[in-house]
Amino acid sequence: MAAALALLSVRGQVSFTDEGQYSVIEVTPEMSTGLNKIFVVYNTQGVKMNYTATSNEEVTWYSYDTRGGGYAEPISGITHAGAVTTLSQVLPNTGYIIEEGTDRYYCWVVNYADYYLELNDMFYNNESPCSLLSFNIDGHASSILYYDINGHRLVLDREIKLQYNTLVWDDSTHWQEKEVIETFASLDQGVDITPPLCNTEFTLSGDRFLEQWGIGETIEGEYFYTHAVGCGANVVQEDRGNSNERGLDSGLGGSAPVHIVFTGYPTDAVVYRVWEMSTDPDFMNIVLQYNQDEVDYTFNDWGTYYMRYMVANAEGTCEAYSDVYTITVSESELVCPNIFSPGSTEGVNDVWKVSYKSLVEFHCWIYNRWGNLVCEFTDPGSGWDGTYRGKLVDTGVYYYVVTALGSDGVKYKKRGDISILRYKRGGEGTSGDGSGGVDTGGF
Repeated sequence: MAAALALLSVRGQVSFTDEGQYSVIEVTPEMSTGLNKIFVVYNTQGVKMNYTATSNEEVTWYSYDTRGGGYAEPISGITHAGAVTTLSQVLPNTGYIIEEGTDRYYCWVVNYADYYLELNDMFYNNESPCSLLSFNIDGHASSILYYDINGHRLVLDREIKLQYNTLVWDDSTHWQEKEVIETFASLDQGVDITPPLCNTEFTLSGDRFLEQWGIGETIEGEYFYTHAVGCGANVVQEDRGNSNERGLDSGLGGSAPVHIVFTGYPTDAVVYRVWEMSTDPDFMNIVLQYNQDEVDYTFNDWGTYYMRYMVANAEGTCEAYSDVYTITVSESELVCPNIFSPGSTEGVNDVWKVSYKSLVEFHCWIYNRWGNLVCEFTDPGSGWDGTYRGKLVDTGVYYYVVTALGSDGVKYKKRGDISILRYKRGGEGTSGDGSGGVDTGGF
C-alpha cells in the first residue's frame, strides 16, 4: 500500500462479538489522524471483529503496526457470511484497514487489559509547597498508545480525574471556595498541580473507560493542610467631585489631597501581611509599611508612589503579592477669576470659585470696597455665591485675598478684584447700576 494514506468515504459498519460483559468503547479521534475510529476492547482475547458491507464489491482486510498504514499487510482467513466479513481473532493494539471497493475504513484497536488502571494509594510531596504540589501514586496507569495511518505515535487520553477544593479570587472583595477537577492522560509523568489555597481532600479516580464500564477506581489521600498563600486587593479613591478642581480623572492620584483606602484580602494560610509604600516601582526604597489588611491614607505631597500588599505563611516560606498600584499626585496650580454674575443665570457663572489643583492648605477672604469682610472659606472646592447674610450684594468691585500651600511645597498669596455684573431680582426685572441691591457699606 502507499506510504501515506488519505481518509476516504466509508459505507460499511464495524461491530464486535464475543467481547464479554464489557462492551467495546468507540472513540472518534482527530481527523488529522486519518482514523475513523479507535476501539477500546476490555480484553481482545477471543473477540471477533465484523464489517458489514453496503455493496457487492469485494471486501479486503489489512492490518498495520507502529509503522503506519503504508506498511499494512493483507489478512488471510477472513470469513464471509453474506454482506458480513469477520476477523475471528482481533489482534491487540493493532491498526486495521478495511477496503470495500474504493472505500477504506481505518481504525485502531486498543487492548485495555494491557493498560489496566490500578490505584492503591497516594502521597503528597511537599518539597515545593508554594509553587508545586506533587503526588506519588502507588498504582499503575501508563499511557494508552495508538498510531495513526502515517505511523505517528499518539496517546489516548484516559481522563484520570483529580478532584479537590481551592480558593478563587472574584476580582472584587472575596475569595470563593471552588471545586476543581483536573484530568490527566496517564500517570506516566506523575501528578503535579498548583497547590490549593485552602485545606482540602484529594480524590483520584478513573479512568474514563473503567467508569463507562461501571468499574471505575477511586482513592483518597490524607487530609491536606495548605502552606500556599494568595492575596487579592481592592483600592477605592475618594471622589470629591469639585467642578473647579483639575486633575481628578487621571486614574489613581491626581489633585492632592488624594485620599485612598487600600484593602487586602488574604487566603487561609496567611499569618503575616503588610501594605508597602515605595517611591520606586521595584520597591527598593520602601518608605512606609502597615502590618494590617486595611490602610486609610491621604497623599498630600507631590510625586509618584507605589503600593502593594504582601502576605506570607507562618513559616515565611510562601509569599504572595498583589498588583502594584501607582499613585501620581500632581503639581499644584491656583487661578483666581475676576468676574462673575450671581443671580443672572442659575448654574452659569453664578458662584465665584478659584480653579485649582493639589492644594493641601487654603484660605480665602473677600471684602467690599470699604474693606468689610463679606465672605471667608477654607475649602478650595467652595466659593462665594455673591450673598451676604442671605441676600445678594450690589454689583460692583470686590476684593479677594487667597493664601494656599501646594502639594509640591509652592506657597501662594494672591490678591485681586472681583467684578460683579448685573443680576436678576426675584422676578422684578434687573438692575445694572446697583440700585435696589444690598448696600454693604453700612456694616
